[in-house]
Amino acid sequence: MLGQFQKQNISGVQSPRLIQLMQLMQLPLHELEQRIKQELEKNPTLEEAPAPEPELAEGPEAEREPDADRFDIDEAYFEQYAEDDPTNYRSASEQEYESPGNYTADEATFFEHLQAQLATLEFATPLDRTVALQIIGNLDDDGYLQHTPRAIADDLLINFHIDVTPARIRQVLATIQQLDPPGIAARDLRECLLLQLERRIEQDGDDLDDHRFADLILARRVIREEFDHFSNKRYAKLREQLGVDEDELRDALGEILRLNPKPASALSGRAGGRAARTVEPDFVVSVEDGALKLRLTARNAPDLRINDHYQGMLAEYRRRQKEAGKLSPAQKQAAGFIRQNIDEANWFIDALRQRQQTLYSVMHAIVRYQEDFFRTGDLKTLRPMILKDIAEPTGLDISTVSRVVNSKFVQTDFGTYSLREFFSEGMVNQDGEEVSTTQVKKTLGEIIAAEDKRKPLNDSALQRALAEAGYEIARRTVAKYREQLGLPVARLRREL
Repeated sequence: MLGQFQKQNISGVQSPRLIQLMQLMQLPLHELEQRIKQELEKNPTLEEAPAPEPELAEGPEAEREPDADRFDIDEAYFEQYAEDDPTNYRSASEQEYESPGNYTADEATFFEHLQAQLATLEFATPLDRTVALQIIGNLDDDGYLQHTPRAIADDLLINFHIDVTPARIRQVLATIQQLDPPGIAARDLRECLLLQLERRIEQDGDDLDDHRFADLILARRVIREEFDHFSNKRYAKLREQLGVDEDELRDALGEILRLNPKPASALSGRAGGRAARTVEPDFVVSVEDGALKLRLTARNAPDLRINDHYQGMLAEYRRRQKEAGKLSPAQKQAAGFIRQNIDEANWFIDALRQRQQTLYSVMHAIVRYQEDFFRTGDLKTLRPMILKDIAEPTGLDISTVSRVVNSKFVQTDFGTYSLREFFSEGMVNQDGEEVSTTQVKKTLGEIIAAEDKRKPLNDSALQRALAEAGYEIARRTVAKYREQLGLPVARLRREL
């Protein structure tokens, strides 16, 4: 297991492999499958074994004996190269509360939907198609592009040795932004809304009456020219800057409210009146005969192997060298090519195995720590838990645990949850019981969701409402939790 490896300084040729291993740790399933596909395409000695019948694997394979291809992890070294978590694209005024576990486990992923559309497009070069796949692989759950063109260019160069300019990436991005659903691959909310308005004006403009068409044009002006006033709900300023009356502004805002600020949610089902994010679970935890059962999904444990044909060729070259004492230049070149690709394939297979073992170890520790929740599904039973609580029993570094839980999901008997939802600090309620802050935040979100939007509750009123629910916390803590939920202050929650 990774945490059990002795740490040492790493330099030279090991550095790219170290970076690749840590990137594998944090890849969500659809990106992992894309990465495996790319490795299979570029390395002829690597192949995929026939898929096993069971859909679920009972944990990782037994660890192999260490070999020469293994290397150690130096977390401090990697920190110099690891990307920071992308900042959330949305301002506080654009986010809304979502209940924990509001996900749907589904095989038809948003990523696959976009891939199907890409297959119908004609790109100028095969390189552009590769860039397009890299871009949609960097979209978040809401359909926004998380990385800058420069960051995507760096990823392509480091991981796949593809040299492409940010300008070329921007050209491909413009093509992707024409895909469905409208607003996809926007870099922020403003661009997302503008893309949708432009699409409606272009496609529906001829079929609309003059009044409706004028509303769309004014809506586009609001977003393009006065987005700051719009996002802060400065309605008087909007009327003044745009030279319109209240009825005209209300109609334009009505067109904006018909847009989808989370384009990817258009492809998901509904849960409780709210868009449910379609995700692929990395783990399944179930109660069977009174015992908790943890399984790693088979898609997280692909069966890769070295192609027998190439292994035979290499063995034949070795036999000839032993018999003749040397190989011809052409034979040396061929043997070197095969040996290099087999080495890379062995490393990739071993890295995937290490990834499986580490994921399973982390999830096993989480299940043991939060056993009551996995048995009952009751959020009130969640224990306060921080990364250190999982790092210690697994022997992993805290930063490794953080990477493992990022973008990973577990399917339970009570719904599908992001692993991040199980981590929170604790507080004591009025009954003297220690409760997770996750439960407090859930209650806060429910209070705000039920408020009168014409007279939203300020933080002091929210503090009193939480106290009535049994949670005595300071007003500044209420503000902190509200901000962590992505909910704006009362003034910005007011509706016209």
